[in-house]
Amino acid sequence: MAETDLAGLTKAAKQAGERPVHLWNPPFCGDIDMRIAADGSWHYMRSPIGRIELVKLFASILRRDPERYVLVTPVERVGIVVEDVPFIAVELRVEGEGDARTLSFRTNVDDWTTAGPDHPMRFEIGASDGLKPYVHVRADLWARVNRALFYDLADLGEIRDIDGKAMFGLSSGGRFFAMAPADEIGALS
Repeated sequence: MAETDLAGLTKAAKQAGERPVHLWNPPFCGDIDMRIAADGSWHYMRSPIGRIELVKLFASILRRDPERYVLVTPVERVGIVVEDVPFIAVELRVEGEGDARTLSFRTNVDDWTTAGPDHPMRFEIGASDGLKPYVHVRADLWARVNRALFYDLADLGEIRDIDGKAMFGLSSGGRFFAMAPADEIGALS
C-alpha cells in the first residue's frame, strides 16, 4: 500500500463518523507497514507516528479479526502488526471497597474501561518481566497494564480461596480476577 493510500485511509476513517467497526465487512486490501510496538507506540513505515490525534483515529478503527489485527473503514480493511496488545493502561481509578470496588483504566489513547464481567482481566507470566496484567478494552482488544500501575494493583490485591486453593488477585465490578497462587506471588513480581 502506497503512502498516499495511508492518506486515503485517514480520510475514510475521519469521514466514517460513528465507528461500528465490528459491523463493517469491506474487502481485505492487504497489509500495510504499520506496527503497534509492545510499548504502545504506533509506527508507519518504521517511523513513529508522533501525532496523538492520528493514533487515536487509527485506534478507533482497529479491530481484531480471527487471523490478524486490521484497520477497517466502510470501504477497506488492511492488516497491521501488533507486537503484544494494541493498548497500554496508563492510569488507574479505584472507586469503592471490597466486592463493591471498581478498577477503571485509561489507555494510552484515552479510552476508559472498567474491569468486571464484561471487561475481564488476565495475567500472564512474562519471560523476563514477571507477571503481566491485561484488561479487556473492547471486542477482543486488550490493554497491558503498565509496570507502575502493576504495583498499585499488587497493593490492592487480596488472597481468596478459589476451588480449595489460596489465590492472590483483585476484585472489580463484583468479579475476582486471580493473578497467581498466593504462595508464588512474591517470585512473580
